[in-house]
Amino acid sequence: MALHIVMDARHIRDFGIGTYIRSLVHALSAIDETNQYTLVSGAGDVRTLAGLPENFRNAIYTRSDSEYLDNIVFPFYLRGLSPDLVHIPLNRVPLLMMRPYVVTIHDMANLFFEEGRSDFRMQMRRFRFRRGLQRASRVVAVSEATKREVESFLGAPSEHIRRVYNAPDPDFLTPGAPAGSEAQLRTLERYQIDYPFLLYAGNIRRHKNIPRLVEAFAVVRDQLAAHPVYKDLRLVIIGDTISQFPAVRQAVIKSRVEHAVRFLGFVPFETLRCFYEYAAAFVFPSRHEGFGLPPLEAMACGTPVVTSNVSSLPEVVGDAAVLVNPENVFDIARGIREVLLDEGLRAELVRRGREQAARFSWERTARQMLEIYQEAAGR
Repeated sequence: MALHIVMDARHIRDFGIGTYIRSLVHALSAIDETNQYTLVSGAGDVRTLAGLPENFRNAIYTRSDSEYLDNIVFPFYLRGLSPDLVHIPLNRVPLLMMRPYVVTIHDMANLFFEEGRSDFRMQMRRFRFRRGLQRASRVVAVSEATKREVESFLGAPSEHIRRVYNAPDPDFLTPGAPAGSEAQLRTLERYQIDYPFLLYAGNIRRHKNIPRLVEAFAVVRDQLAAHPVYKDLRLVIIGDTISQFPAVRQAVIKSRVEHAVRFLGFVPFETLRCFYEYAAAFVFPSRHEGFGLPPLEAMACGTPVVTSNVSSLPEVVGDAAVLVNPENVFDIARGIREVLLDEGLRAELVRRGREQAARFSWERTARQMLEIYQEAAGR
C-alpha cells in the first residue's frame, strides 16, 4: 500500500541542507514510483522542484521555521495534507509536531557552540531538540559520529536511530568543462584569479575554525615566500560574508594577510566547481562536523584535501586526505605545506579522493530512507 509522505522542503535553496533536500528528492524520484510525496516549500522554491514525476507535488507554506508561531501553525497545516508520514530534514521539529515523523540530524553544533546565546535561549533550544528526537518514529543521523552524539544526548542508545550517509551533489561526480576550457578561464578572469590559492567553502560559524585557518595560511605563506610556485599563495573563502564575523576579520588583520585573503560570499554551482578544480588544496579545519560534505566535493573534483582529525571527518574522508589537529595552527600549516610540496602525496590524494567520493551515493541513501519511511509508518 502506497504511503503519502510529506517533506518539509523550506530550506531547499540553503547552503548545505539545500543540497541534502534537493539530492534526496531527486534520488527518491528516480527509484520510487509507488509512494506519493508532497514537498512543502515557499512560493519562490517551486522552480527548484520543477520536473519531478507525477507522484511528487508541491504545497506552498510561507511561514519560516524560525518563527515561534510555526511550532503551532505548521503542525496544523500538515494535518490538512493528511500525510501517513512527515520527514523533517533539519533538526527543527515544531513543539506540536504531528506523528509519525522522521527527523534528520545533520549535526549538533548548535548545542555545542553557543555563540553568545543566553542561557534561557539555549535551554529552550535543547528542550525543543530533545523533545523532537524523543517523539520521532525514526531519527536519521548522517554519520556514526553524529549517531553517537545523538545517543549520548538522549542519555542511552536508542534502537530508533539510524545512520544514513549523505553524498556529494551528483553533479560533482559528472565531468564538467575540461580543465583550461574557455568557460573556466572566463570564470577565473571574472574573479581576477591569476595566482595559486588554497580554498575553503562553507559557512563561517564559530566551529568552522576559520581564524585558525587564516593564521595557518599566514604561517605557510611566510614559509613559502621564496618558493617559485607558491610565493604569491592566496586563500579564497567561499560562503558567508565576513561582515558578520569579527573574529575572522581580526585574525586576518592580526596575521597581516589582508591583501592575500579573499571572501567571495556564495557563488553559483559551476563557479564553485571551477574553484574546487583550480585550488592548489582544499583546507577544512572544522572543529565539529555532522558529516562534512565540502571535503568530498573537493575530492570529487580532483583536489587534494587537508582536514581535521576529529568528529565525523576521519570517518568520511578515510585515507584520502591529510588529517590535522584543528586546535593547533602549526599542525594545520604542516598539513598544508605537505600537500603543496610533496608531488607524490598530491597525486595519491587525488586518486584516493576520487575513489572515496564515489563510495557515497544518493541512490543508496534514498533506498535506505525508503526503508526507514516504511518502518516509521508501521508498514
